[in-house]
Amino acid sequence: MSPRRGPELPYSVVAAATPSAHRWLVASAKVQGSTFAPEPPKVYETFNEILDERPTFATIVVNAYIGFRDTLDQGPRTCDLEARKLLGARGRFLHNAPTLPTVLRGTSTPEDHLDAITAHLLQAYSEVGKEMSPFRQRQVYEGNPELSFYFLNGNVPLRRSKKIYEGQLERETILREKLPNIATVLDAELPRRVRRQTVLDAAALLATARRVFTRTAKRIPTDGEWDSQGLRMEIVY
Repeated sequence: MSPRRGPELPYSVVAAATPSAHRWLVASAKVQGSTFAPEPPKVYETFNEILDERPTFATIVVNAYIGFRDTLDQGPRTCDLEARKLLGARGRFLHNAPTLPTVLRGTSTPEDHLDAITAHLLQAYSEVGKEMSPFRQRQVYEGNPELSFYFLNGNVPLRRSKKIYEGQLERETILREKLPNIATVLDAELPRRVRRQTVLDAAALLATARRVFTRTAKRIPTDGEWDSQGLRMEIVY
């Protein structure tokens, strides 16, 4: 199903979506030429609500996997392997995508060999996986906050974990230095269940969404790779 269009506007809206406490946190921004105007982030109940937002998001970068291997025997996706190589020591926090049957099922078994984080977020990944089609990839792209921060930090991996204060300060400093008006996202009042690290992730992915919209984002791998559903297996940053 192709995304429905809203009224014609003098600007476009780009968005970044990341799982948050069994919901989705979305940061968005109006883009017109060189103007980048972030808006306060919002919490959505489902990924489908994000797709149905009006005006329609021109570009969505989602912190979830898009494109899958059919079986574990096929090995990790090339984009996951290349992303870990770029991130060096922090690459250990970028996990392999689950297989397509696991994502469509939305529940895990011991035979899936999922890491704890992927297993915890599997329902969110399943929401995205069930909505995706090759046509939808004109609008929705897979991102990863670690890669977004890598780019914003001059192609240098971050040093500290986002779970500790020093790591959050490192990320916030980069965001405020590199992105105009990002305080609208970072300083917004949100429900207490939304963690600070999730807000930082969404802000970094929003920068990637802007680059995707302006066709300046990088993609890995550079040579296209598709899954059995015809979906590109790639990460943008």
